[in-house]
Amino acid sequence: MNTREKTLSNVSKIVIKIGSRVLTDDDGLLDKNQIMELSNQVIKLRSRGFCVVIVSSGSIVAGISALGLQKRPTILPELQAAAAIGQGKLIETYNECFKKHGYHAAQLLLTRQDFEDRQRYLNTSNTLHSLLNFKIIPIVNENDTISVEEITFGDNDILSALVTNLLRADLLILLSSVDGLYTTLPTPGKRCRILSVVDSISDDIRKLAFKQKTKEGVGGMESKLEAANIATGSGEAVIIANGRQSEILSKIMNYDDVGTLFIPHKKKIASRKRWIGFTVRPKGKIYVDEGALNALQKKGKSLLPSGVVKIDGKFVKGDVVSIVSAGDDKEIARGLMNYSDDEARKVKGLRTSLMKKTLGYKPYNEIIHRDNIVML
Repeated sequence: MNTREKTLSNVSKIVIKIGSRVLTDDDGLLDKNQIMELSNQVIKLRSRGFCVVIVSSGSIVAGISALGLQKRPTILPELQAAAAIGQGKLIETYNECFKKHGYHAAQLLLTRQDFEDRQRYLNTSNTLHSLLNFKIIPIVNENDTISVEEITFGDNDILSALVTNLLRADLLILLSSVDGLYTTLPTPGKRCRILSVVDSISDDIRKLAFKQKTKEGVGGMESKLEAANIATGSGEAVIIANGRQSEILSKIMNYDDVGTLFIPHKKKIASRKRWIGFTVRPKGKIYVDEGALNALQKKGKSLLPSGVVKIDGKFVKGDVVSIVSAGDDKEIARGLMNYSDDEARKVKGLRTSLMKKTLGYKPYNEIIHRDNIVML
């Protein structure tokens, strides 16, 4: 059994992210034939017993062509207007394609707040799981019509990773206009080698995220590596592949050597800890000394005030914060705070026995309990 078969043989639930460039023709217009081709491939996966959720870009591109614009707008209201028109055209095209096979497309438009608010996060999860019980293909996209910079995902690569975590899907497939992760910067007329398998997303791997973007797309390889880091960190596999390659989805699930496979971490993370570690954006930073670092990484201990040396940001009890090594300024974990930033500043560096004397109360011994810490 080769690496791909070993990694993918137990996959049952798949999230497929389809980039804008995969869905457009050479003129930058929505390519209905391509959507039909990908829809046919998705139905083949369903017929093999896989649950499939699609995260699809393309609404702004569809809106741009409908508005008769020559290029992508640069200001937010015009982008939102294009999305408002284009999203309807996009889901209508998907639904038309799936209906030929007896399926329907269901539209879910999400913002960052839908993931960061715990109740909305659970509601979204329940809706998606319910849809998968029917002959329905969920189509997820960012709600570009209302999203602003503060609540945007920035790119559907990240959205697809968050959906993967929310569903606890076994595999995230990122379909792009590139064949995978190149070892050198792709140039016209030059054949470039693609990494078949990536065991971990190290600093050397991140350096391969060459700064290239297509004119239709928002993200490049950097955002795809970040999405892969989120999904593999939770214990799920990721593949980056060319969405224009014939029968690419079948090839992937037949264990063919296509695209780049990112091996998941061995231990799958529980749903609640995925939300803490990879979904909610941290409100602040807690810098810890070497002793606390060792206790967290090697002993699985809680974070006590004695190991805290510095605090950045404003947060309240229950907010997610980054836990950072003071020695090298590297984020090592995330966790849910037991205290506000003001309270934490007052007790940082103190022994637990002195907390009540300093604050006047001591509801918790720990700054962050080990059950609420996710190591990165």
